[in-house]
Amino acid sequence: MTARSAEIAANLAEVRARVEAACARAGRDPAGVRLLGVSKTFPAEDAIALAELGVLDLAENREQEAGPKAGRVAELRPDLPIRWRMVGQLQRNKARAVIRWAAEVQSVDSTRLAAALAKAVGNAVAAGERGEPLDVLLQASIDGDPARGGCPLADLPALAEEVSRSSDLRLRGIMAVAPQGVEPAAAFDRLAAAAARLRVSYPTATELSCGMSNDLEDAIDYGSTCVRVGTALLGRRGLASP
Repeated sequence: MTARSAEIAANLAEVRARVEAACARAGRDPAGVRLLGVSKTFPAEDAIALAELGVLDLAENREQEAGPKAGRVAELRPDLPIRWRMVGQLQRNKARAVIRWAAEVQSVDSTRLAAALAKAVGNAVAAGERGEPLDVLLQASIDGDPARGGCPLADLPALAEEVSRSSDLRLRGIMAVAPQGVEPAAAFDRLAAAAARLRVSYPTATELSCGMSNDLEDAIDYGSTCVRVGTALLGRRGLASP
């Protein structure tokens, strides 16, 4: 094991301990909280190190970085069954590119983006380039600020309806980031209520993706099923991608 791999292993042990402690306080089974390793700005070798340690769910937030990185990881370690997720804001013109490597997009925040992804998946399936629908999560805007992306909570039902119309998309749940200046607990309380309302009409939308390195405990308190952790696993990021 290299020094970097040992560092990542130690960080992973700490994060898993935090998740287990938070689940114990909330009376939840840790198996119900998936750890999503966010490898943005870090090299393919770090993604491989996480996968070798059992973190096979990895995420990126920029298609320009993610596509080459996923390709490099597959080239170096084709034996690792990694499932890549897109968690960053996505432009419609990147839909065709992102479905080449992503098993799931957690940042669907408009009906136009949903339609673009559905079209791209349908074309890829017809061409034999993809064998299954794309899992999607609706990115919710808890405070309604359009500058940070996300669909306002009141508009989630319409967005869910758009996604559900397509046989090329599978609605899995909701994703959100706690807004700056808002207590995470209050933010996740609102998000959990919105997720519960969505599940009434869409029972398979069971994923609640919220909580990151600095607030995963609050997210678990409010039912998060997927915590997206980057800094606590891989360290502070630079200003640009390597």
